[in-house]
Amino acid sequence: MAHIIAPSILAADFGRINEEVEMVNQSEAKWLHIDVMDGRFVPNISFGFPVLKAINAANSGFLDTHLMIEEPEKYIDQFADYGSDCITFHLEATRHAHRAIQQIKAKGKMAGIALNPHTSIHLLADIIAELDLVCLMSVNPGFGGQKFIEQTYSKIKALKMLIKQQNSKALIEIDGGVNLENAPLLLKAGADVLVAGSTVFKSENPIATISALNSIQINTITS
Repeated sequence: MAHIIAPSILAADFGRINEEVEMVNQSEAKWLHIDVMDGRFVPNISFGFPVLKAINAANSGFLDTHLMIEEPEKYIDQFADYGSDCITFHLEATRHAHRAIQQIKAKGKMAGIALNPHTSIHLLADIIAELDLVCLMSVNPGFGGQKFIEQTYSKIKALKMLIKQQNSKALIEIDGGVNLENAPLLLKAGADVLVAGSTVFKSENPIATISALNSIQINTITS
């Protein structure tokens, strides 16, 4: 399947949030990525339910919700009710990952798990077949604009192998430091979804940047 570009609204201008979401609507991006932070799991606070509701009302595409919060199972039903199409929680943030996956699927949503840079993909072995998506953090979560972690390439390849071994249909999403230079290599390694924040929203022409990311052809990558 063709890869997916998911602009991260965390990098948008919140004084113009409706315009920013409309820009994504008019672009070639298939998903809109929203990071929810609680100030506990990560050292930052982002959006609550009223903001999510407003963003969802303006958004005409697929809403990809990334929960960087402790005990995500307490809030999964609400995020589903507020319009999330895919709900991803951190493996490190709950002791009951399988139960949380079932909770998401019971709401009719795609279920994803995110892994911090230091977390091994092998911890997913017993649940990978249940997942629709695995989000690999390629920066330490909490803030936008961080430097990309180079070890991510080998982690993608290992995850791709695990997905094939377990006959899983999970997509591989990369979140953090994605740009026009490393995006081709991420796709070549096996990524399916690229979350792009500053690269899109801080560019002079965000729609053109999204188009460039979307137009990358893996079979032409030589390095």
